[in-house]
Amino acid sequence: EHGLDVVNVQDTWKKMMGNGVNNYTTAIELRNDTLFISLSSSVLREELSHGKSRIIVMLNDELGKELVKKLVLR
Repeated sequence: EHGLDVVNVQDTWKKMMGNGVNNYTTAIELRNDTLFISLSSSVLREELSHGKSRIIVMLNDELGKELVKKLVLR
């Protein structure tokens, strides 16, 4: 089931964030309840870091369960 959750989180991130963010997303990794997002744009990383808690809520709503408790942008 964990493997399925990982794929679901990746798909949900791509769907939620749209092409603009996806172009700069280099890796999406779910470890335990922490989602690691690697971004190639420091400006975008800074922008997204302001809305971390909102992103977590939106991701979990979309997934239908609380998979992500922490978001790490790098």
